[in-house]
Amino acid sequence: MLKDLVIGMAGSGGDGIVSAGESLIAAAAASGYHALMTKSFGPQIRGGESSCRVRLSTTPVPNQGGLLDVAVALNWPDFLRFGAELSVDENTLVVYEAASAVAIDEIPLNGVKPREVFAVPMTELAKQAAGTEKAKNSVVLGLLSGWFAIPAEALVAGLKKRFGVKRPELFEANINAFNAGVEFAGAHPLKVSRALVRGEEFGPKLLTDGNDMCGAAAIFAGCEFFGGYPITPSTEIMQFLSREIWKYGGSLLQAEDEIAGVASAVGASFAGKKSMTATSGPGMALKTEVLGLASIAELPLVLINVQRGGPSTGMPTKTEQADLYQAAFSAHGDVLRPILAPASVAEMFPVTVEAFNIAEEYQTPVIVLSDQELSQRKETVDPIDAKSYTIKSRCLPSAEQLKAGYVRFLDTASGVSPISHPGMLGGNYLGAGIEHNEKGDPTASGAMHAKMTDKRFRKFDSLRARRDLIQLAGPADAELCLISWGSVAGVAREAVGILGRRGIACRLIQPTLLWPLPVDHWKELLAPIRAGLVVEQSYQGQFYRMLRMELDLPTLLRPFARVGANPFSATEVAEALAQCAKAS
Repeated sequence: MLKDLVIGMAGSGGDGIVSAGESLIAAAAASGYHALMTKSFGPQIRGGESSCRVRLSTTPVPNQGGLLDVAVALNWPDFLRFGAELSVDENTLVVYEAASAVAIDEIPLNGVKPREVFAVPMTELAKQAAGTEKAKNSVVLGLLSGWFAIPAEALVAGLKKRFGVKRPELFEANINAFNAGVEFAGAHPLKVSRALVRGEEFGPKLLTDGNDMCGAAAIFAGCEFFGGYPITPSTEIMQFLSREIWKYGGSLLQAEDEIAGVASAVGASFAGKKSMTATSGPGMALKTEVLGLASIAELPLVLINVQRGGPSTGMPTKTEQADLYQAAFSAHGDVLRPILAPASVAEMFPVTVEAFNIAEEYQTPVIVLSDQELSQRKETVDPIDAKSYTIKSRCLPSAEQLKAGYVRFLDTASGVSPISHPGMLGGNYLGAGIEHNEKGDPTASGAMHAKMTDKRFRKFDSLRARRDLIQLAGPADAELCLISWGSVAGVAREAVGILGRRGIACRLIQPTLLWPLPVDHWKELLAPIRAGLVVEQSYQGQFYRMLRMELDLPTLLRPFARVGANPFSATEVAEALAQCAKAS
């Protein structure tokens, strides 16, 4: 009996590969499994190849998994275009379209001899059972259900939800195609049973993706305005809020471009509203100047950057972690902007809420670095405990301060000044992008510029002192460590478990707050470390270099980095750290 199953599928646009994956993970969630689904597309605007990976497990799923247990190729050219994303080995079951006329002993897998190979007439089965080859994806679902005991009733319920609302005859046709797949699997059993352990005992789970989770968290945190412009892979955040934010008294502007989107959000913040925008790397480049305005005017703002492969247009449908320098350093003048990063779809909720809290508390733009995988992958999550969260709002001036003569940029001990908004009696002030004195009056004084710059940096001292924005796993006294952030941290977390089972003690250090670094906490965490790897998807190893800027790192703490679209596997990371330990 299997406790963990990784399935990869690829085909052409219109084959319904992603739809099949979504039906599969929805059935898994309803049946109590932990599950995660990633999807990937070619660079074409329309059509082209598409793929998905679905991982089902009886335990929490921290990443998409490594080598495939099952590979489904509706056609070989499209499957092979995804290369390292759909890796197979001698333990993989390979299923492909028999109409491709490729002999079983000639499948194009570069010398890999899979455990079992089935050439299935999926198109023919679909036409016979459903009257259309478009039902091939339902045949695939039937094959998987038959071979791996994935609950048929849950899959059928998913098909009914998807097709039953359209036309009953469409639902019936796809059920026929599904049953044809089940029958084929029954008539062609696996050499060794590989049934998945039933998951009902774990209870049904929520199923969502990172972008929808981000939108829901924003509303929960009190977001009242979203201004933005559609850009892959962040667009679904705006789409979610366009449906939902109005129900909670908020509003949304789809602006004419990226600059107008962030400018409208900064204007709404000036007006006293919790505001946000979302983009990806190219849009972030355009928003930079307005972020500077929000920094000097000390206005709260949350900016979600859903990273993709770059530079320029780069690879819009692939994930990468190479926008960290852009987030931290793409500012004119001396500016410090907090940067947060979730490591899973589930973490997107608390991290987004935290971003709003920090933005409001410190009156600053806060950047959340999501990525294409987190934003668009579907994941089962436990129900959210809303009572466990505290929602913060900006510090408003007291009645006494308003009567005495309001000073907007008062140089307080903490560096945070009470902030008014238009319409607040006695709270008028000038909020502009030019340097100013405490009242907001423009100034060219070098002394005042130094004073106000110090104020804008000093207010983050308490943020640097927080100890709750780094997650840890593994023994505290371990001499080996893995440091990772964002979606790659899920791979590192599983690698720690692999190493533990080998008897190698390793600690995972996963920062949620990437910048500014809580330096004192980092020093404590790295004190026992002899050797380790900083695992990240950027060619330069950007976070490793930022750690070196602020800390004296252990000599044998090294970067383990590469560009996006080439995912790490937990086994690979574990082996790399084991080799690092031996070399030391």
